[in-house]
Amino acid sequence: MAYTPPVSDITSAIAGPRNRQIHLRRIQLACVSGAEAGRSWTLEQDVIRIGALPNGEVVLSDMTVSRRHAEVVRTKEGILLRDLGSTNGTFLGHVRIKEVFLAPETRFKVGRTEMLFTTKDEVFEVAPSREQRFEGLVGSSVAMREVFSILERVAPTNLTVLITGETGTGKELASRAVHNRSRRAAGNFVVFDCGAAPENLVESELFGHKRGAFTGAVEARPGVFEQADGGTIFLDEIGELPLELQPKLLRVLEQREVRRVGDTRTKNVNVRVVAATNRDLREEVAAGRFREDLYYRLAVVEVALPPMRDRLSDMSLLVGHLLKRAEHNQGVHSLSDDVMDTFQSYHWPGNVRELNNVVERALPFCDGDVVTMDALPAALRAASANRRPRTATPNLAQLKAVEASADADRPFKDAKDQLIEAFERQYLIDLLERHEGNVSKAARQARMDRKSITRLMKKHGITR
Repeated sequence: MAYTPPVSDITSAIAGPRNRQIHLRRIQLACVSGAEAGRSWTLEQDVIRIGALPNGEVVLSDMTVSRRHAEVVRTKEGILLRDLGSTNGTFLGHVRIKEVFLAPETRFKVGRTEMLFTTKDEVFEVAPSREQRFEGLVGSSVAMREVFSILERVAPTNLTVLITGETGTGKELASRAVHNRSRRAAGNFVVFDCGAAPENLVESELFGHKRGAFTGAVEARPGVFEQADGGTIFLDEIGELPLELQPKLLRVLEQREVRRVGDTRTKNVNVRVVAATNRDLREEVAAGRFREDLYYRLAVVEVALPPMRDRLSDMSLLVGHLLKRAEHNQGVHSLSDDVMDTFQSYHWPGNVRELNNVVERALPFCDGDVVTMDALPAALRAASANRRPRTATPNLAQLKAVEASADADRPFKDAKDQLIEAFERQYLIDLLERHEGNVSKAARQARMDRKSITRLMKKHGITR
C-alpha cells in the first residue's frame, strides 16, 4: 500500500500557541515648524538621516539645515539623536547638543526647523499562520506556521532580518521569501556567502574595488552592496565574516554608503539586509569572535528555522512538494509505507536539504510511481534496519520520574511542561550512563544532533 502525500487543507490541530511576540520598531518624526511643517515620517530603519541631501530619510528644505545635519540612531541603550557637525547646530530646548538620548514626545531643532520625536512600535502575538506555504517554504507544523506568521509581518517592512538555523533548514529560501513579499521585489536579490569567498577578497567582494587597488585589480568593480542597490542583499553565513571586516559592515548598515577598496569616495546604497547563520551569534559575541554592535544591527528581527527532526509532521507535505518540483521525476508521486516510516524515524542531520537530495537520488531507481526501499541510499537503508522499534518505551526509572512529577493542582500546560522536563532529564542521565558519558555515542543512540544533547545537558545541569 502506497503512502500518498496530502495536498489538502491543514489537518493538524494547533496544540497551544507558545505566546511568542514580535516587536516591530518604528520611529516617527514630525515637522512642527519650518518649510515642511505638518509633514511626518514613520520609519523602520535603525539609522535615520536628517538633512538637505535628497537621499536622506528626512529631507528638509530649510536653508539653515546642513546637507548632513543630524541622525536618529536606534541603539541598545535607547534612541540617540546625534549632530553630524552641522553649521547651525542641533538643539534640545536652548542647549546645543552633540549627542542625546530621546524620550517619546521630545522636541528638538535642526537649524530653524523644529521636529517632534515619538515611537510607533507595534507588538504582535505570533499565532501560527493558516497557510501551509510561504513562497518556497512548505510546512503544516505549528513551528513552521509560526515562522510563516513572522515572515508575513516582517517582509513588507524594511527591517533588517537575521535568519538562524542548522545547515539545510531553508535559510536562503526564507530570505528570498522576505524579498519577494517586500516592496523591493522588483529589485535585485543578491546573495553573498561570507564563508565561501577567499578571506583576502571578502572586502572587495562586499564593497567593490577601484582599478589598481591591489594586484590583479585591472578594472574597477562594484561590490555586492552596489549590485543590490534598490533591492535586497542576503549575507549568508554571516558568522564567518572576519572580525576585522565587521566594523566596515557595521558602518555600511548604519550609514547606507560604501567605499570601494582603494577609493576615497563613498557611494550611497539603498539596500535591505537579510543575514543568516548556523552559529549561535550570542555565543560568538561572548567569545569575542563577533561584534556585539553588529549583532544588534543585524538581529532587528530574528527568525529561527526549526530542524527537520522538530517538524517531522511536515514530512508528507514536504515530500509531496519535493516530488512535484524534481526536474527528473518521470511520474513518481508517492512513497511506500516502509519508506515513509524510515523517513519519519531518521534523524536528518542535513535537514530539508538532505531530504531533498535523498528524494532526487531515489527517482532514477524507481521502477513505478512509488519510491520503495530499494531506491534509497544504502546508508539510509542500514539506518532503517538498525533502528529501534518505534514502539519502544521509556525505562522504569524514567517512568517513575515522570509519574512523581505529575501535579494535578497545577494548570495543564505547566504540569505538562514539568513532565517533559522530568522526562528529558532522566532520559539524558540514563542515556549518558549507558555510554559512559560519551556524548557522540549517546547522540547516535538517541538519533539526535550532538549539539542538541550538549544543549540539553546544559539546560538540566548534567555533567559527564
